[in-house]
Formats: sequence, structure tokens, C-alpha cells
Amino acid sequence: MSLQSIKYSRGSLEILDQLLLPVQSKYLAVKGVEDGWKVINKMQVRGAPAIAIVGCLSLAVEIFPEEFESKKRLRQEVEGKLNYLVSARPTAVNMKIAADELLTLANELTKDETIDVTEMKQRFLCATEAMLKKDIADNRAIGSHGAQAILLRVAEAVGTAGPVRVLTHCNTGSLATAGFGTALGVVRKLSELGKLEHVYCTETRPYNQGARLTAYELVHEKFPATLVLDSMVAALLRSKNVAAVVVGADRVAANGDTANKIGTYQIAVVAKHHGVPFYVAAPLTSIDLAIPSGDHIIIEERPDREMTHVGEHRIAAPGINCWNPAFDVTPANLITGIITERGVFKPAELKEAIGKLLES
Repeated sequence: MSLQSIKYSRGSLEILDQLLLPVQSKYLAVKGVEDGWKVINKMQVRGAPAIAIVGCLSLAVEIFPEEFESKKRLRQEVEGKLNYLVSARPTAVNMKIAADELLTLANELTKDETIDVTEMKQRFLCATEAMLKKDIADNRAIGSHGAQAILLRVAEAVGTAGPVRVLTHCNTGSLATAGFGTALGVVRKLSELGKLEHVYCTETRPYNQGARLTAYELVHEKFPATLVLDSMVAALLRSKNVAAVVVGADRVAANGDTANKIGTYQIAVVAKHHGVPFYVAAPLTSIDLAIPSGDHIIIEERPDREMTHVGEHRIAAPGINCWNPAFDVTPANLITGIITERGVFKPAELKEAIGKLLES
């Protein structure tokens, strides 16, 4: 059974504090938007899909017990709080897209003279809650499409789609989504099909999401898995017959350039050198067609302390300067395919294909 990072019932939201894993499993109550902003910003919840869901559900929890004098007042409350939530982690586009969708709904409901403020609030809550179910369904579709793409590629290369070895980076599983996962969902599907020989995960410095979270999930699922240091990837791809690299994404530009956890870019470069297919697994909500290329993606920079300390223990020399971008951008020409819930697309095909899907 997959781990549950988000527990929600109407009026109640709890998140698994990922800063405490794998040593301690503790759920935190999120009682409103301020709590939602804090757990996102402090990375107690992380992963672009989970950020969007927790952010929106924190708003649902806040407005659930409130009574509003008018639909206009409710819409103003929704708009202000959603804009605030987007500021918590600006690189992850899912929160911005979810906020835009909910604000569009609020505007439509405000104009609809056939419903009152009570019905408007009810519909808004239902739309927010539907995001949980949709994310899990989307992740399962991503897993199926990704597993099929990897196995087909292997079959074309060696004549048989036997069990495969894959490498993943950061954490993209149940802890980063509502459930199942994106890149780790592909791994789960390979396992379900009996086609997973081994999965390697990077430690993912400086926050160690791979060592703390992905390894935790892999052990929980009893997958055949090995943790490697970030600096070992070149040696791994040279010696371990890895069939594919599959990672997640925080934002994908219209040309296929992809922002993901720092270290993704260098893995893509190494994979290209060794002829290993490099896949990005992400829902359509992570694709931002308004951004033409990765050069336009805002990269969040995190505090020096994340590099200089592990917990309360300093590991870097006092006085050293630090540069700590949370993400890097992998150019589209290094990406074999972008795995979505609607299929796998080559980066060059992405803008046109996604545009058609969004129109349909």
C-alpha cells in the first residue's frame, strides 16, 4: 500500500511532515491558508502536484466554517488567498494553474445569478476536493504510459522487453503527490508488470529528498532498490546497464525545457553521453505553454543553511559563501520524452500536442 502524504476530509487537512522522514512519521494539522503557505514554503510538503493540492485544500479548510455576506466577498477572499499561496514556492507551476482554474470558477459562479452564496461555496469546495481524486488517476495514467514507453524502447534496442533497471532523482512518489506518484509511478507500474529488475535513487543534495523520502518509499514498497550519491551517476550509467532515467518536473516550458530538482540537468547530460533514454514524468498541470523556454522560468534560491547544515550539525566550513538554487533547467534536446497522463510526447511536439489536448 502506498504511503499517504495528505489526509483530508471536509473541514480537516493533515500533511505528513516530510522534514522528519525517515526518522519520524508525524502528521501536521493545516488549519487554513497561513498554515498551508508555511508547510509549502518550509518544504514540510513538497512536490509540485502535492503543493497545489495542499495549497488549495488549505483554502477549502479555511472557508468551510465561514459565512460570507455576498458572493462578491467570497470571490475576493478566494482571489487574495490563492495569490498568497502561489508565492510560497513560485517555481512549481501546478499551484499557479490550480489557482487560476479556481479563480475562473469563482468568477463564473459570482456572475451566475441562479445560485446564492451558500451554493457558490459548496461548488467551490467540491471543485477543490476533486483535485485529490484527479491527481491519483492522472498519476496512474502517467505510470502506464511511462512503463510502456520504456519497455518499447528496450524491446526495439535488444529485441525483448525484459525486466529493466531505472534511475530516478529527488522524490516523485506518493509523498510528492496525492498518491502513486509521477516518475516513481512509472517505477510502480513496471513493478506491477513484473518488469522492474532494479531501481536506483540519488540522495538528492542538499535536502536529501532521495535518501530520506524516495528510499523510504522504496523500502516501504519492498522494491529492489539501491541508493547512490549524486556524484556517482556517471559511474552508475557506465557500469550497471540502466535502461532509462525517469524524473519528475516542477515546470515544463512550451519548448520542452524542464525545471526540476537541482542536479537533474547534470544527470541528463550524463545520460545523453551514455545513450540512456531520459524521460520527464509530469501531469499536464506542470506544463506551462505561456513560457516559451526554460530561460524564462524563475528559479527559487534556498537558504545557505540547507547546504551548510544537516539538522543542527554544521558540515561546511564557517564563513564559506553558498549558492543554493533549488532547481535547474534541463534543455529539451537532452529529453527523450515527456510522460503525461495523456501520452508520451517528444519535446519538439509538446506545444502543438498539448494545445490540441487542452482545446478538446
